[in-house]
Amino acid sequence: MAITSMGEETYSTRHPLLQKNKFGGGCRSSSEEEATSRAVFRVVGMTCAACAGPVEEAIKQLQGIHEAIIDVLNNQAQVLFNPSFINVEKIRETIEGAGLEASLIENEANETSIQVCRIRINGMTCTSCSSTIERVLRETNGVERAHVSLALEEAEVHYDRRLVGHEKLLDEVESAGFEALLISTGEDLSKIDLKIVGECVDESIKTLLEALPGVQSVEFHQGTDKIISVLYKHDVTGPRNFVRVFGQTKLKATIFSVGEEGRESQRQGEINQYYKSFIWSLVCTVPVFLTAMVFMYIPWINHLLMFKVINMLNTGEIIRCAFATPVQFFIGWKFYYGSYKALRRGSANMDVLIALGTNAAYFYSLYSVLRAATSHDFKGEDFFETSSMLITFILLGKYLEVMAKGKTSDAISKLMNLTPDTAILLSLDSEGKVTGEEEIDGRLIQKNDVIKVLPGVKVASDGYVIWGKSHVDESMMTGEAKLVAKRKGDAVIGGTLNANGVLHVKVTRVGSESALAQIVRLVESAQLAKAPVQKLADKISRFFVPVVISISLSTWLAWFFAGKLHWYSESWIPASMDSFELALQFGISVMVVACPCALGLATPTAVMVGTGVGASQGVLIKGGQALERAHMVNCIVFDKTGTLTMGKPVVVKTKLLKNMTLGEFYELVAATEVNSEHPLAKAIVNHAKKFRDDEENPAWPQVHDFLSITGNGVKATVKGREIMVGNKNLMSEHGVNIPKDAEEMLAEAEKMAQTGILVSVNRELTGVLAVSDPLKPSARAVISILKSMNIVSIMVTGDNWGTANSIAREVGIDFVMAEAKPKQKAEKVKELQEGGHVVAMVGDGINDAPALVAADVGMAIGAGTDIAIEAADIVLMKSNLEDVITAIDLSRKTFSRIRLNYVWALGYNLIGIPIAAGVLFPWTHLRLPPWFAGAAMAASSVSVVCSSLLLKNYKRPKMLDNLEISEVLVERV
Repeated sequence: MAITSMGEETYSTRHPLLQKNKFGGGCRSSSEEEATSRAVFRVVGMTCAACAGPVEEAIKQLQGIHEAIIDVLNNQAQVLFNPSFINVEKIRETIEGAGLEASLIENEANETSIQVCRIRINGMTCTSCSSTIERVLRETNGVERAHVSLALEEAEVHYDRRLVGHEKLLDEVESAGFEALLISTGEDLSKIDLKIVGECVDESIKTLLEALPGVQSVEFHQGTDKIISVLYKHDVTGPRNFVRVFGQTKLKATIFSVGEEGRESQRQGEINQYYKSFIWSLVCTVPVFLTAMVFMYIPWINHLLMFKVINMLNTGEIIRCAFATPVQFFIGWKFYYGSYKALRRGSANMDVLIALGTNAAYFYSLYSVLRAATSHDFKGEDFFETSSMLITFILLGKYLEVMAKGKTSDAISKLMNLTPDTAILLSLDSEGKVTGEEEIDGRLIQKNDVIKVLPGVKVASDGYVIWGKSHVDESMMTGEAKLVAKRKGDAVIGGTLNANGVLHVKVTRVGSESALAQIVRLVESAQLAKAPVQKLADKISRFFVPVVISISLSTWLAWFFAGKLHWYSESWIPASMDSFELALQFGISVMVVACPCALGLATPTAVMVGTGVGASQGVLIKGGQALERAHMVNCIVFDKTGTLTMGKPVVVKTKLLKNMTLGEFYELVAATEVNSEHPLAKAIVNHAKKFRDDEENPAWPQVHDFLSITGNGVKATVKGREIMVGNKNLMSEHGVNIPKDAEEMLAEAEKMAQTGILVSVNRELTGVLAVSDPLKPSARAVISILKSMNIVSIMVTGDNWGTANSIAREVGIDFVMAEAKPKQKAEKVKELQEGGHVVAMVGDGINDAPALVAADVGMAIGAGTDIAIEAADIVLMKSNLEDVITAIDLSRKTFSRIRLNYVWALGYNLIGIPIAAGVLFPWTHLRLPPWFAGAAMAASSVSVVCSSLLLKNYKRPKMLDNLEISEVLVERV
């Protein structure tokens, strides 16, 4: 209804230079016009027009900028640019370089050339790795922005397909030293991995698959000839066709993974790998530990271990060297490889610290062994137990960490498991009659298939009913535990449960197009998006490892020279060591006790669990930024219709002022309103159907010159007559006289919290309608709870003042703004922000979109329009008002957990490093052995992940449970 007028009002009218067909007052060639994109940024931090000038000039100085205009009132920057020379990420960085915060709201290039791909990345160990990959991807020409999640081990990349392809992105990640696997592309393509059973797999298979319509590429997976990856257009072909191809050969194909399913198998493989490495390391480390620290107290065994084999080299040293060597170089090879990759790209990560620490212990021990073998009087100690125990404890920590990280994404796994494993595929003849059926793998369903859904079975894919009647439980999508009636023509959603009847469903959406896949993708994108608080860990990670190495070296030198210069008593030195070895132990302990991993995991693991818990409760939070802002909200602006009210208005009274029948009157009104998306318009159309013989699917008269006037109503020509339906402002602007009896009916409706609607025919008032939209049962209680949370509630509506005030009094809202147009709603949000409030906007309609974007946190009701949901930061899937409280409470709990994680991670390093350096040793004579320091380091990462996992126990406020019970009682009454 309002999308056209809103777009013109917001962009075209306000800034004529930025209209799609106007470029700074001059004409451009077609080739230049094709290379022009438009981006709109939200800019935070501007206080007056003086702030805009420097930012505007900074943007205009960039190469490839056609025009830039800063809108101080709406905190927006609108830019025309050539994507061949510059991308939106560079523009955003320029704005932030001027001291402001910027985030992309709109990019017209998205319509034609911007794609989003997701890449699984193996080999990341800490924040330094993820930051490096982000930097490499962002520096790639054509990449708009990139987010890398250490916890999720994935990257989401927005790129211009005209300048770069996903193959190049994979190459860039691999050139940085990591393994990259494509999960999905934004090119309307789906990906499936097929496992081939048979002896001979050659290029002929690839040729057969590539010959199928819709297949884009086929490749053998990761150097093996037993798994094939197929990239295809899901609206042209599908996995069932691929499997059938193998029927022409002696081979057999089964589905190995589809898209997101590969993550779990990948994680399980990583868990198994760390488990095997840990077991083998433990097997080799136990003899080293026993010979170094236990058997020395058993006389007869100690005698055997001290037996001199060559010169001063004894049996114990040979055993320890023999068992420690495979731990250091074979089992610990991954740390060498990780260090090599990190140093090659000019950075340092956790692997570098581990490799340096274990190498120092191992090679000093090896030196000690060689000296003992070649000397008749050398006496020295080896530290083989330090290097091997260190690696063993770190592998144990990594094993526990990977298992714990897997649990943070349980929400996604549960969502993906909602669809059934199998489905019944029907065969139809040309007349649509069923000729046969077969049970197939649920992943083999293709677009336009017809499937049979039995009672008690989940719907296998999105589609619509072509035969049968039943009731379907859609609680997995809506959160409402109610059965929804389904009959011919009704849409059904994959993963919902068929309750009683048999349905035949024609499949319309599969794979990444399905509603369930879109929710999964939304949750995954939220988990990939970084919270601003993560910037702290990113900044620390850049310098962490070099600083730790410097502290470690300084510690070793300080203790070494202190010993040589006799600055401390020789009694401080353990009997089995000298001053050099004591200093070396302190240096190694510092190097291995430091843990950047805990810092890197503090935020993303909590965000992952928080967004996952939110999704399970029907609150979809679009990323860490929304989660962070939501916990600071102290003012909430509510729309009225569909937000505070049920959003299902009904016509309760009609008064005709001219001589015509109700049927004729409603025919004209319904024909005008049927083109509008407004809930009041739908209520009028539904009421008008009662006066028609063809009530099920009425054919309304043809409409000409339809115009939606935002905030006022609609206007059109029907049967040669000008019809206007709307409020008093609409009538006044067009010179329509409102008689006294109509004014009285409007006043009466407003007192009863009803909306009065006026209808004119040829500029003469013809009728008055009263429409009632009952309040949601929980509205008053929700507003009361928000007051107890010190959150101010405000209602902003396009409805008249009388109705608005009546609704506000009923729910307990003190501040009201009525008869507001979309632009005025957004301006009210800006006004509140300028007053120091952190504002959340809750709405459901197209006319709420500008305010949802302008607010610090936009919350869209799940039953609202796609435009509102797209503009919002948080989507309330159940459409329950109490979920506003759940969203804010969950964000507060999540950020309390993030703060706790940071306190632990930073506190651990700030306390652990000085203790490892021996700061307390002069007074306590207690030191931190390197193997214990390594165990503490591994435990710190695991403890942070486990801390985040405690969020899985989140329970929404108890007061909401009581509220839900009262709602049920009200509905029953």
